[in-house]
Amino acid sequence: MGKAIMVQGCTSSAGKSYLTAALCRALSNAGARVAPFKAQNMSNNAGVTPAGLEMGRAQLVQAAAARVTPDVRMNPVLLKPEADTRSQVVLLGQANREITGLPWRERKAHLWPHVQSALHSLMDEFDVVVIEGAGSPAEVNLRASDIVNMRVALEARAAVLLASDIDRGGSFAHLLGTWHCLTPEERALLRGFILNRFRGDARLLSPAPEWLQEQTGVPTVGVVPMLDIPLPEEDGVWAETGAARGGDQDDGFVAIARLPRVSNLDEFAPLGPLARWVATPAELDGARAVILPGSKSTAADLAWLRATGLAGAVTRAAHAGVPVLGVCGGLQMLGRVIRDPHGVEGAPEVPGLGLLDLDTTFAPDKTTTLTTFTDAETGLTVQGYEIHHGQTGAGAGVQTLAPGRLWRQGNVRGTYLHGLLENPAYLERFLGWAGLRPPAGLDSLDARLDAIAARVGAALDPRVLEELL
Repeated sequence: MGKAIMVQGCTSSAGKSYLTAALCRALSNAGARVAPFKAQNMSNNAGVTPAGLEMGRAQLVQAAAARVTPDVRMNPVLLKPEADTRSQVVLLGQANREITGLPWRERKAHLWPHVQSALHSLMDEFDVVVIEGAGSPAEVNLRASDIVNMRVALEARAAVLLASDIDRGGSFAHLLGTWHCLTPEERALLRGFILNRFRGDARLLSPAPEWLQEQTGVPTVGVVPMLDIPLPEEDGVWAETGAARGGDQDDGFVAIARLPRVSNLDEFAPLGPLARWVATPAELDGARAVILPGSKSTAADLAWLRATGLAGAVTRAAHAGVPVLGVCGGLQMLGRVIRDPHGVEGAPEVPGLGLLDLDTTFAPDKTTTLTTFTDAETGLTVQGYEIHHGQTGAGAGVQTLAPGRLWRQGNVRGTYLHGLLENPAYLERFLGWAGLRPPAGLDSLDARLDAIAARVGAALDPRVLEELL
């Protein structure tokens, strides 16, 4: 049976996904057969495996880091928030309505056997499984229902690294407090602390790491610098950052609606500094193009667009000739009507913005597929993935550019293809319609993973991985 290393965090957004990807690539570079694993992921950033099954975007990236084919066993449980108190349960790549309907604390009995099976099957097939935790293991109110943090570490007998985002401050208190919240059996698995996203001279940290080791017996095994090497994000944090909102671009910008239940937002990273996430009509002023992104709750987010006044602002922009692109849920919002006869989201029927002559009806089963097609407008062959309940029909007023996947009506376009703008040639065309130049391109994902692995590896004690294994 293979060995397991686990990255846990003192908080959400401590950099667990990033560090896990770095370790997957470093171990792969060292010749190990390695697989990522996260028992339960809560995110609307999802993708599709070659088998047509749904899994968290972070684990898809980590599979690329490990140089293995994505497999839903790497993320057996995916929770997709639909409201503040409700989330859809995706089990082994498929939405499960029965478990979705259960109260939170009753789900563990149904989910844990699948987590165990997926974990052990990966450990049987690979030399090393690099496991990512979720949130913090110090959430003692969730201990009884835990299927993602220390319960997994104990099951795998994993060597645990605990990371803290030192850029936010309070890291030594976070690390010590988290250690105090663990049981003796859990503390025995804790092999090292990582101070993540550090700026400055690491020599100035002394004597705090030594003090922390005296308190806990656990060494600080790495001080990882703040790295400006982006990876696709697991959740919505990217849309909250200043870089994602964009600055005052003299040459114009692309406005992206910051929907409350936005999904798959990482697909707009190729826009770089041209992207500006907007939540009010005033923020739309001066936009050269507008994007309505995907949504996990299309009807609710469409109501939010109307309540904020953005619906009217987007419509006025479209009538003024500004290019508008809707992706998945955004596509559905641009149509004439959205029907939901099976109660997938709740409202039986809501009117769309009417900018595309399309009608959408939600089906009980979800379409999840990797997709490649040729756009009749540009002649470009594009690839990406689809995740949607909606089935959309076209009226006479809209031009079908790829049946069931891409439509155009004047300067307004809509698509079910996530990742459309990750196709460089199409991105250049889209920005050309807006009179904008493409930003400097990102390095390939593979090159970025190599760079991250090298930088993180250099920041860790050189004996760490060898001793952990």
